[in-house]
Amino acid sequence: MTTTLRTLHRTSAMVIVAFVCLHLANHMVSLQGVAVHIAFMKAARAVYRQPVVEALLLACVAFQVYSGLRLALRGWRQRRGLMPWLQALSGVYLAVFLSVHVGAVMFGRAVLNLDTNFYFSAAGFHVPPYPMLFAPYYFMGVFALFTHLGCAAYWYVPPTSRVARILAVALPMVVGAVLALLLVLSLAGMIQPVDVPAEYKATYGG
Repeated sequence: MTTTLRTLHRTSAMVIVAFVCLHLANHMVSLQGVAVHIAFMKAARAVYRQPVVEALLLACVAFQVYSGLRLALRGWRQRRGLMPWLQALSGVYLAVFLSVHVGAVMFGRAVLNLDTNFYFSAAGFHVPPYPMLFAPYYFMGVFALFTHLGCAAYWYVPPTSRVARILAVALPMVVGAVLALLLVLSLAGMIQPVDVPAEYKATYGG
């Protein structure tokens, strides 16, 4: 049963990672300006907001959260060493992050009737004291993703190749930290100007 769950977990992860790569690329182009970000998003939405595609993505996220938490909790007492714990803890944070982030986006669309674009994510960075919450929240979300992927890659490298195993984890973590920092700085308007409309700030009492 555990083997089957792990296999399905990896399969749904591939779908989610494909979307996340597109999503992160969308955020990275925001470094050129919010208008560029929104233009990129409109083009990407023509694909991922197709009803069938979106339903598949949401189903994969729900399964990923369920299977990830179940796998992490199942082997909690049997874990030994840094790598199993790093994989489990990054996976748990990812499960929480995905639940909160996707839930917030769906709430914003369905209940608040907002376009969940760059401003929806950035609003919390521009109404004190929420930046103290959202800066680590977003940073750790991206960093945990790359850490988790690095941990997964670690197990595919032969144990005899110690340096290669270390690099398999360390390189994704470095890339994740850089991308996470750029994302946070972009949302905070510390790289390019960001003027968040009032209707987005209002969700935080701004």
